[in-house]
Amino acid sequence: MFVAERMTKHPVTMTSSATVGEVDRVMKKYKFHRMIIVDGGRLVGYLSDRDVMRVAPSPATSLSKFEIRALLDKLSVRDIMQKKVVTVPDSATIEEAALIMYQNKVGGLPVVSEVGTVVGIITATDILKTFIEVMGLPGGGKIRVTLEVPNEIGVMANLTKIFADNGINLDSVITCRRDEKNYELVVRFEDRAEGFTDVVAALEKEGYKIRHTVKIG
Repeated sequence: MFVAERMTKHPVTMTSSATVGEVDRVMKKYKFHRMIIVDGGRLVGYLSDRDVMRVAPSPATSLSKFEIRALLDKLSVRDIMQKKVVTVPDSATIEEAALIMYQNKVGGLPVVSEVGTVVGIITATDILKTFIEVMGLPGGGKIRVTLEVPNEIGVMANLTKIFADNGINLDSVITCRRDEKNYELVVRFEDRAEGFTDVVAALEKEGYKIRHTVKIG
């Protein structure tokens, strides 16, 4: 899966000539935590709700809401925006986007094209939604089995043969390394598939440790 397939296209943006007050009102309207700042189609920075709070008067102030708004409307976005922006290309995979967000501790990334124009935005919510879909959770009706398998050549071929021999068609297989010698393998398939009891017995006979089974949905 690629970022271009999961991002929000044509995101709301504003220019650096806008006032902080204008951007703040738009962010509150759409419930954004940050606004992408674009000049002439090029990404020049972003403004977060924290940036707005940093320049806004203290909550303890005696100023009215009208006076606070007037003050924010005098400040230019270009004077307080964050100019160092972490981005991701639209050709990147979902995994790459997730890693970039994790490493930089951000909840969203502007997506840029090969020529540097902003074409979308991808957020942690988009990543989570993709994970949920990959795991087949929305539809339910699945069996999820977690196995502990050795880190050896041929293990995957042997496992798929065991499932096939018992008439089970796998929907998905996900691996996670536990240590140098073992992997945790999560397999998912239709819960109405026949042969589940037989396949469990066959897996255990081959020496594979079944750590967990659950019906999804």
